[in-house]
Amino acid sequence: MEDIQKQGAKNVELSTPKTILLAFQHLLAMYAGDILVPLLIGAALKFNAQQMTYLISVDIFMCGVATFLQVKRTPLTGIALPVVLGSAVEYLAPMEHIGNTMGWGYMYGGVIAAGILVFLISGLFASLRKFFPIVVTGSLITLIGFTLIPVVFQNIGGGNVADKNFGSSSNLILGFLTALVIILIQVFAHGFIKRISVLIGIIVGSVIAVVMGLIDPTPISQAHWIQIPMPFYFATPKFEWSSILTMLLAAVTCMIESTGVYFALADITKRNLTADDLKRGYRSEGIAAILGGIFNTFPYSTFSQNVGIVQLSGIKKLKPIYFSAGMLLILGLIPKFSAIATLIPTSVLGGAMLVMFGMVGAQGIKMLANVKMTVNNLLVIAVSIGIGLGVTTQPTLFHILPTSVQTILDNGMVVGCITAIIMNILLNGNQAVDGE
Repeated sequence: MEDIQKQGAKNVELSTPKTILLAFQHLLAMYAGDILVPLLIGAALKFNAQQMTYLISVDIFMCGVATFLQVKRTPLTGIALPVVLGSAVEYLAPMEHIGNTMGWGYMYGGVIAAGILVFLISGLFASLRKFFPIVVTGSLITLIGFTLIPVVFQNIGGGNVADKNFGSSSNLILGFLTALVIILIQVFAHGFIKRISVLIGIIVGSVIAVVMGLIDPTPISQAHWIQIPMPFYFATPKFEWSSILTMLLAAVTCMIESTGVYFALADITKRNLTADDLKRGYRSEGIAAILGGIFNTFPYSTFSQNVGIVQLSGIKKLKPIYFSAGMLLILGLIPKFSAIATLIPTSVLGGAMLVMFGMVGAQGIKMLANVKMTVNNLLVIAVSIGIGLGVTTQPTLFHILPTSVQTILDNGMVVGCITAIIMNILLNGNQAVDGE
């Protein structure tokens, strides 16, 4: 079997210390988004402090498990691309609704059922590869980057728009200074320093936050040293058709977004993805969701910011991802270490995300540069990106529709992708599946 882990990889030898730093960079880039889901779900379901601490720790541990599933190629699973998995925000609203109205058991039952269904339909979904020519994937990847920019600026402002300190001078200084440090390193630095620009930016921003007195170390002293994941810690899964259907809709949304991330990383690493590769990727996420339900955490999917990290660092090997997954496992078992990372100000992470998500969008534009700019292709690009960004800026546009339908239509990336696929088929005919 061809060693796909080396296909398209840059010929850069990495020492163990350098690999650890690169892995830590991947971890910090996804950490804010990763702990956001358990924080929001825990608050919505009224978890107490002890339950919240457990949920965050085990979620981090399961992120490591899910990442190993995706990176390591087996006969059934593993797309073997430099991708880190985290808790999927698409499940946030459905889990909150089911948990509050039907109970935690049905919430976790829906997660497990969605994972099983994702695993079962992975082959069918992968066969749709022909409907993702460059004009579609380029538009989707552009959307993945640019539809997340509002989240970036929310984080730069402090994270919570209702907070009286949102958009304060300290938050703005930390956010934009972090982004500036990353940009300056990318422009003026060379060698390995340039490859860890995001990590350095986050560290510099956090140090300045300490000097400004904005970091409270209390969570470290309150956290336990060891936390072992336990199956069915919060509730025994229960199954009911409407909760399963709601979760499945969220799962399909994740599969569409993951497809865009797969193709973005494949383009960066010069890898030609096959239907079998996609099938393995979807299966991995399906198994990760099943495990998430069993351990009472969340479904897991690819993190878009990881694309920006790979692009900025230029390192396309899998070794740093393996190390990052190992770090997640360790952090998940030692809540005190996890608490340290939670001290990084949201505005600092927002500044790093500004560069990373912008790079994702730029990667999509780079792919679209290879498309023959006929009127039909221009329409596919313009309308799909326009609709995707429009839905992102006006998420309540479809509030009159059923909640299950809103789960799909409120997601700009999914709406834009569906639009691109349909328009490409209608406008380009046979070329829609044969190429550009």
